[in-house]
Amino acid sequence: MTAQTQLDRFLSDTRKVGRNARSAASTATASGEMMQAASDVIAARLEILAAGLANPAKADLAEMSLMSSEKVEALSASAATLAGNLGDLGARLSQSASDELALASKAASSMAHAASPAAFAAVQYDYAMGWWGRAAGQMLILNTEWLKAQADALKPIHDTAVANAKRLKR
Repeated sequence: MTAQTQLDRFLSDTRKVGRNARSAASTATASGEMMQAASDVIAARLEILAAGLANPAKADLAEMSLMSSEKVEALSASAATLAGNLGDLGARLSQSASDELALASKAASSMAHAASPAAFAAVQYDYAMGWWGRAAGQMLILNTEWLKAQADALKPIHDTAVANAKRLKR
């Protein structure tokens, strides 16, 4: 890798970490909103169920049927989002492993053709130091991508809970 390529990758990774960290912060806020909304929805729906038990002729069957179907829809959307993000993470890890294998192969070839023990050690040192930097950067990105995947998976559930809470406030 050239110095410019390493700098470009560093800047790109830094922007990605920043975006993912903001997503994680938003997720913390959204989690609180979702918990409040879920509490409101549960309370409202318990009242609807109690009213339906007290007078079955006046039961709100439409609302009762939503209690399951909305959960299934939200959880399905969440699972689909999570599956997509995990697929992207897997592809990223696979590409990183492939790239590292190519760099290791190039370093091994350079070490095999080194003109002296000092040149051999220099190539080995350069590869090792580069690997540490790449590994640290990849772990930082991976950790923040996990946070983003969590945020994306929570969104459909959050949106459904908040929408229900607003709709059920009468």
